Amino acid sequence: MAGAMLRVICPTENASFAAPTLFSLVPKNGSQVRGYSTVCSRLKFSTGVSAAASLSSLVANPPGSSEKKVYEVVLKQAALVKEQKKEKILDVITGNDQAESMTRGDLLNGAYNRCGEVCAEYAKTFYLGTLLMTPERRRAVWAIYVWCRRTDELVDGPNASHITPKALDRWEQKLNDLFEGRPYDMYDAALSDTVTKYPVDIQPFKDMIKGMRMDLKKSRYKDFDELYLYCYYVAGTVGLMSVPVMGIAPESKASTESVYNAALALGIANQLTNILRDVGEDARRGRIYLPQDELAQAGLSDEDIFKGKVTDKWRSFMKGQIKRARMFFDEAEKGVAELSAASRWPVWASLLLYKQILDSIEVNDYDNFTKRAYVGKAKKFASLPIAYGRALMHGSSKLAEPARS
Repeated sequence: MAGAMLRVICPTENASFAAPTLFSLVPKNGSQVRGYSTVCSRLKFSTGVSAAASLSSLVANPPGSSEKKVYEVVLKQAALVKEQKKEKILDVITGNDQAESMTRGDLLNGAYNRCGEVCAEYAKTFYLGTLLMTPERRRAVWAIYVWCRRTDELVDGPNASHITPKALDRWEQKLNDLFEGRPYDMYDAALSDTVTKYPVDIQPFKDMIKGMRMDLKKSRYKDFDELYLYCYYVAGTVGLMSVPVMGIAPESKASTESVYNAALALGIANQLTNILRDVGEDARRGRIYLPQDELAQAGLSDEDIFKGKVTDKWRSFMKGQIKRARMFFDEAEKGVAELSAASRWPVWASLLLYKQILDSIEVNDYDNFTKRAYVGKAKKFASLPIAYGRALMHGSSKLAEPARS
């Protein structure tokens, strides 16, 4: 898959975390969040949703069957957040806030801290940004990051050649177990605890595993509709997992659905950028993550990709691909401004750094066959204060719902 997330984190690490101990880490009322699915299952897709934001709809939701599949998930995630607000009010009224035991708390702290160490090692810039979050949100984001990383490594890590569909089936069963309060190891324990505290639904996690399955059997994408669905599975899902944890600013006037849609757009933009950066690397593995119909329209073929020669046709094609990726980034920026203040900086930093990869491709004269576009350390450090400055501002008007008379 384009955009590999580095080395695998062994599921058996810290095996002394025996299963019975792990089960005790997760609250007995772990079904609270899962109960929301009853409410969400009644939501149906409507072509009339967000009619006032035509550009938003075009950018984040391309026409075709993939758009319907993905937007149904967006609506479901948004419904979970709304339902959690009601649950919190009920908890205050009925006094359901139960204190954790000291032993359980210590074990969970160790699990979360290990997730933080992994994040710090492999995603340094993002990790620094998470330190501005509240401790609880920070830990939850670390847990999600580690699960996504481990999932990606199944098909892109050192043992990828040994991964079979059955191995992914076993990984999905472990996912089901951790959502039911039966974590397999310390990393799962952290995520299992997280999903009891935030309105995080299992569907985006399952969809990410679907993306891994696609990588096992699919190496071409006939059009952008197919590629969009793949990008959602492997990257757009991360945004849907993270928004419930990062939180939406109390002063935001944007609809919950529009914020999730922007988070989805950021994931799509990041993955499209990964794909454009890694064209040569993927080609050497026999993979082409570019729309086949658009290649043909540009007068290009798979053979041209494998030859790896930069031509005027290739430059023209790449300009169009980069333009589309930037459109998704533009859409995503509207949603970042709607996140809670403490969560904006790491997201802004990631967004700005990824956008600069597209600039680097242009600087390399669109040679993504033999040159790898990257952002140097100096530019990375220069981006951090810019990201912090933007994080201090709130731009709710960009996604605000129209005033009702």
